[in-house]
Parts: sequence; structure tokens; C-alpha cells
Amino acid sequence: MLKLDLAFAFVALLVTLSHSLDSALEEGWRSWKIFHRKTYPQVTEAFRRTIWEKNLRKIEQHNLEHSLGKHSYLLQMNHFGDMTDEEFHQLINGFILEREEEKVPLFQHSDTFEVPKEVDWRTKGYVTPVKNQGHCGSCWAFSATGALEGQVFKKTGQLISLSEQNLVDCSKPQGNHGCSGGYITRAFRYVQINRGINSEATYPYLERDDGLCHYNPLNKAGNCTSFVRIPRGSEETLEQAVASVGPVSVAVDARAFTFRFYHSGVYSGSCCSQMVNHAMLAVGYGTSQQNGKNTDYWLIKNSWTEKWGEQGYLRLLKGAGNQCGVANRASYPFL
Repeated sequence: MLKLDLAFAFVALLVTLSHSLDSALEEGWRSWKIFHRKTYPQVTEAFRRTIWEKNLRKIEQHNLEHSLGKHSYLLQMNHFGDMTDEEFHQLINGFILEREEEKVPLFQHSDTFEVPKEVDWRTKGYVTPVKNQGHCGSCWAFSATGALEGQVFKKTGQLISLSEQNLVDCSKPQGNHGCSGGYITRAFRYVQINRGINSEATYPYLERDDGLCHYNPLNKAGNCTSFVRIPRGSEETLEQAVASVGPVSVAVDARAFTFRFYHSGVYSGSCCSQMVNHAMLAVGYGTSQQNGKNTDYWLIKNSWTEKWGEQGYLRLLKGAGNQCGVANRASYPFL
């Protein structure tokens, strides 16, 4: 009887929501569903549209404030538009903070090394196309493969897309949890212990926990002999590492609404904290013009498809208080 009452209550809620929908957004909603290939059971569509409309209004308000000079970046509706904040965080942000960090070598800051003014490892062939982690908290695996791919290219001259699914399925003995989250350094540790990782082509991504490890040493496409951490919180040392080593795995606080719907510009502000929860890949840094002045930024690859951000990338304010904790959990592998 209780289940029946709850079902009726849920239906009543949906009916109420459907009556409050903005008819002027009907075409926008339909176009968005077609573009992102979204379909819903009839009983839940009104609920999803209500979330979408709420998110759209917040995006429009932010962009209006941007036009008035209040923000340095724009937002845009994307494929996350029908998700609540809670759903988004549970499904996507899968970087886990280690309570006690494993003792590994630290990158040594140099007082004499002169870093270039700008770095973009994409132009040097170190970076594979933007990928899609889907509805799986495997960002840690995508960050790890990105750093490994760069080092494989540096050593061999071959850019090979490495297998995130290999890490999702096989690095649980090292303490990772597949789609429920993991640690970048423990992904490196798995590859080190395993003496290899397969390619994306031979071990394709499934967007789920497969349950079994299917690593095949005959298809080994990369390796890791050790890894290095960047001293926590030091953007200057991270800059040296990115300039001298190649793409570096990082983690950021991606909880903010503005991060989820980031579209373009240099992301900054008080909406993110130092408590990181999402793994990404720093592939460079540079300077751009913002309101008539030079603004330094980190160039960071995400794993939320090219439909997010600047074709899948984020420009994050650099040298201004360690924005979103970008230098708090940085690391990279050695081959």
C-alpha cells in the first residue's frame, strides 16, 4: 500500500511539474533532445525538462552577468543539462583523495630553469583526441592514460590511445573502484606492477565496470616504471613539470554549476575550492587578453566529450591562488 501511495505521489508531482513548464522553451527542449540523442519514458520527461529549464535559466543569468563584465567566462547548455547537481556529482566526479599519500619521489623545483612563456603539447603530437568517460566515475583513468600517452609518444614517437577500461577493470587490487572512483597514482602503480597497459583499440572502453580483467600482455602498448608527484599546492613547480616533462595529471574541484556548463574563456572565481574531486590532464599553459589585460591560464584536457568547454578543454586561471586546487594532486609517470 505504501508503494502504491508513493507511486501516486510521484505521478502527481510530475503532473504539477508539467503544468509549470515554459511553453516558449518547447522548441529549444526538442532541439536539445535531438542534438544530444536524449529520450525519456513519458512518466519522467516532465521531470527532466524541469531540471533542464532550471539549468538553462541559471546559464542565461550567468551569461547576462558576463556581458556586464562580471565574469571572465561563458556558460552553455550541454549534455549534462537534464541532471541535478547530486546526480552529476555521483556519476561523473570520480577522483578520490588519498588520506595518506604513498611516499613517492617529488618533482624538484629548479631556481635556474627558465620556463617558456607558453606551452601546448597538443601541437607537438603528445595528446590524443578528447574522449568521453560517459556516466562512469572513471576520470582518474582518463587522466592517467593521458599522461601515459604523452610519455609513450615522447619515448617512441607514436601517439597511441591507451585503454581506460584496462585500468577500470584491472587496478582494483591497487585500491581503485572502477566507475565508483579511483586514484591517478594507483593507476600508474597498476601499470608499473603489471608491466604494461593495453591500447584502446585492443581493450575498448565500455563505460561500466566489467568485473573481470582482460589485460593481454601480447597487446601491450605502454608501460610505467615509476611516477612522480608535484609538491602540493605549488603552481610554479607544476609549471616547470608541464614545461619540461609533457602532459601532467591533475585534479580539480569540479562541483560548481559553472564548471559543469563551462563553455569558453578563462575560468576563475570563488565557486570552486581546494577540495579536488575530478581528474583531468594539464597539457600546457599560456596567456590571453581578458578585459584589456593579460591573463595567465592552464590549458587542461577533460573527458566529457568535445561538446563541453572549448572543444573539450578548459582554460583555468593560473597563478592566482591555485584555482580549484589544480596543483594539489598533480603527478606524472616515467616509462
